[in-house]
Amino acid sequence: MSFLSQLADREQVFTFLTPTDSPVDVRHGPILYLEDVNVSFDGFKAINNLNLTIDDGELRCIIGPNGAGKTTMMDIITGKTRPDTGSVWFGSRHNLLNMNEPDIASLGIGRKFQKPTVFEALTIFENLELAMATDKRILPTLTARMLPEYRERIEEVLETIGLTELLSRPAGILSHGQKQWLEIGMLLMQRPRLLLVDEPVAGMTEQEMERTAELLTSLAGKQSVVVVEHDMGFVRSIARKVTVLHQGSVLAEGSMDQVSNDPEVVKVYLGEGI
Repeated sequence: MSFLSQLADREQVFTFLTPTDSPVDVRHGPILYLEDVNVSFDGFKAINNLNLTIDDGELRCIIGPNGAGKTTMMDIITGKTRPDTGSVWFGSRHNLLNMNEPDIASLGIGRKFQKPTVFEALTIFENLELAMATDKRILPTLTARMLPEYRERIEEVLETIGLTELLSRPAGILSHGQKQWLEIGMLLMQRPRLLLVDEPVAGMTEQEMERTAELLTSLAGKQSVVVVEHDMGFVRSIARKVTVLHQGSVLAEGSMDQVSNDPEVVKVYLGEGI
């Protein structure tokens, strides 16, 4: 597929990520707030009276067995799934249940899926340039000039994700872990306020996992970061606060030591070695 075809196919995706001019108001509460959220699929209750708050600048880890509701929770936050009942707020001004996926993304909510999606034929620099929060329709993209502030932003993100020395190399040559970092960098180009990161270390080497831990912890404070992960060793290395989901609701919350010693959590994770 040609570059123009790829760009045309993904034009709408990039449009979704243009930041809004409306700031997120966190003066009177958390950046993300879910209250009494319920979702059922064909009689199966995927989310059951879920209550969750994420503070501005917080790094939160979400863990839970398969079917606990982790993916559905992120689908609700990003507008992919509509709950049957409940409230979901981004700051104190934005009711996410009244918004569609593009509008939610434009507020500054970025989501990274488990499998990295990058333009492999383009350089790392070009991937970040395309992800920048500018007009991504085809004609403006092809005629745009690289302003100094844009280049500075790309260089800043390259340093954050540790790929500065490879900026001119095609993304296709990157390792699995490096592609994960590049996609995180593409989200960072949007200057998001909240990052949702799904199983970032699946398939990584130990060295890549260590670098990913450093990257995610470095983002906390600049953005709110919610990490869903099954690798308990990795969670322990980055966790400041952990939320355990089970059967669609919060089973326990606290430090990794607190939740790993909770009898109910031990029962749910029996044999999983948390």
